[in-house]
Amino acid sequence: MAFDFHCPTRIVYGPGRVDELGALTASLGAERVLVVSDPGIEEVGHTQRGVESLRSAGLETLTFDDVQENPTTDNVDAGLAVATDFSPEAIVAIGGGSSMDCAKGINFVYSCGGTMQDYWGVGKATADMLPMVAVPTTAGTGSEAQSFALISDAETHIKMACGDKRAAFKIALLDPVLTLTQPERVTALTGIDAIAHTVETFVTKKRNAMSLAYSREAWALLAPAFPIVLTEPDNLAARSDMQLGAMFAGLAIENSMLGSAHASANPLTAEFKVVHGEAVGLMLPHVVRHNSQNVGQWYVELSAQDPEELAGLLSSLRHQAGLAGTLSECGVVRDRLPHLAAAATQQWTGTFNPVEMSQDDYLRLYEAAW
Repeated sequence: MAFDFHCPTRIVYGPGRVDELGALTASLGAERVLVVSDPGIEEVGHTQRGVESLRSAGLETLTFDDVQENPTTDNVDAGLAVATDFSPEAIVAIGGGSSMDCAKGINFVYSCGGTMQDYWGVGKATADMLPMVAVPTTAGTGSEAQSFALISDAETHIKMACGDKRAAFKIALLDPVLTLTQPERVTALTGIDAIAHTVETFVTKKRNAMSLAYSREAWALLAPAFPIVLTEPDNLAARSDMQLGAMFAGLAIENSMLGSAHASANPLTAEFKVVHGEAVGLMLPHVVRHNSQNVGQWYVELSAQDPEELAGLLSSLRHQAGLAGTLSECGVVRDRLPHLAAAATQQWTGTFNPVEMSQDDYLRLYEAAW
């Protein structure tokens, strides 16, 4: 498979390195920095620690923290108003995937004008964007290594993938110490999401030599580390492997995209508010079984297990994480499964699944998961 590889993000990793945030951001030539975070991250002190590092480097900062899980166009609009008044020269995102995605969304609209909906798709930026630094505090989305922002339309609840190479972070600062404060459920949800990224990227239609290398490394780190962080939340070595694994999986997404587990998860979040990690974790084993009719050997190459064993392992990890095992547990109404199946066929990520998916195929997946 031909590919066009470009990694615009400098990746800085190591315990305690968050203290270098100010110097790293100053190296981008900025003096005024908008910090995008969320109340939970502020509460545990990570936002303030980042701000102190920025200010110690002589940078002027303003914090925007009106970010919610699965950020919406309303969050972006609120951040845009703050940015317009402050006139930043750089943006720093401190938090999980929501903070990083919202920072990208704000940057799209602040730098290029219009509304968030104008950037739904690929390559829609109309101008250079502000330089950005990511400081992930979870190990899940891998957004720090991607040029995509996932923003939900506040009115339709449709999750929009807005991607442009100019939206990639200039620097990703990975300090695994920051991930020690993740609540148990956040650890579970983000970890399952990262594992899903690894499994899906390994078999997509766009898989190539570069993406496969990242997927393999991500799996090698995440699969053994995830059960450890669930039972030993203060295990820094396992937390480090989770953070690195999530980042490598993000690089894999950037180069090979995702598949039907995410395509079937998004409508569950939009209609029934099933949290993304829980939705993906529920659907992934069923997608593996479905895809194995065509690409079963690929799953073996990734995990050294046949597809049925892999699906069983994924279900076991989900169970260990304390996540729901069926859609009915999540409040999904069975009569709505055909509607969900129709919505899943409209998801962009599904077009990269290694097996062509019809509405009936998605309906069978939902029925199996229900």
